[in-house]
Amino acid sequence: MTVAAEGSPPLRAKRAAAGSLLQSEQAQGMALISPTLLYALVLLAVPVLVVIAHSFWTQDYLTIDRTFTLENYRLALTEPIYRDLLMRSLYISLTVSFFTVVLAYPIAYFISFHGGSRKSLWLFLITIPFWTSYLLRVMSWKVILGYGGVLNSGLMGLGIIDEPSTAFLYNTTAVILTLTHAWAAFTILPIFVSLEKVDRTLLEAATDLGDGPVRRFLRITLPLSMPGVIAALLIVMIPTVGDYVTPRLVGGKDGVMIANAIQAQFGKAANWPLGAALSVTTMAIVTAMAGVTVFILRWAARRAR
Repeated sequence: MTVAAEGSPPLRAKRAAAGSLLQSEQAQGMALISPTLLYALVLLAVPVLVVIAHSFWTQDYLTIDRTFTLENYRLALTEPIYRDLLMRSLYISLTVSFFTVVLAYPIAYFISFHGGSRKSLWLFLITIPFWTSYLLRVMSWKVILGYGGVLNSGLMGLGIIDEPSTAFLYNTTAVILTLTHAWAAFTILPIFVSLEKVDRTLLEAATDLGDGPVRRFLRITLPLSMPGVIAALLIVMIPTVGDYVTPRLVGGKDGVMIANAIQAQFGKAANWPLGAALSVTTMAIVTAMAGVTVFILRWAARRAR
């Protein structure tokens, strides 16, 4: 009876189905991505989980107390200094994202629609400044905005001032300007790729129907390139909130951001749980802000059509 049962048609059908499942394209695809997925989980998900776990603990100098508590989140959300730093960071992030996209869109538009056979050359030229170190570019802006500025040199040459001024340095404006330049290429490229996918025949049809350049742009080009705009905004918005090198070098006390406070908690302050709570709070707020931004832009794109 056992041999008969094993050789029964229903059992053979189940075995054949299992064998075909293992040999299917889905199974082969999962086998291919499994190492990458495991790699991502180990290097991305596990550190985030460790940070989240630390945010519910407390620390007394070098001793970690693993008793569950929400005190760190209370400090992160109610302490004026952390709240102000977070609000400033969000303001800087949104401002930098807006300016980079506004400045990058015309450049990407020109390359896509008027670059002709020199599109690759234009893109190559755009990336040249980014061959140098990020730190070197920030330091260059520190020189430009501070002691080496053209305005400083002109005023000193005219005898109006005796020493170079740092009025353009160590403030929020300096941080915004430096970050806008630092992330410019990362916004030009996704917008360019999105514009390249715009069907030119739609623009020709709109012209035949009487639409002018502005109307064609607002009703066809801009809505169809919105995926690139959204990608550019997210590429800039998320990392700039966590930037602490630029505020430290060109921001001064008026340009410090939340990342500097987080770095201090993991450094000299030696309060990892509070630093973890600040990190988690910032991640949650930035995620919500990015989601709202994407929703609004998609809604605007649908309305424009």
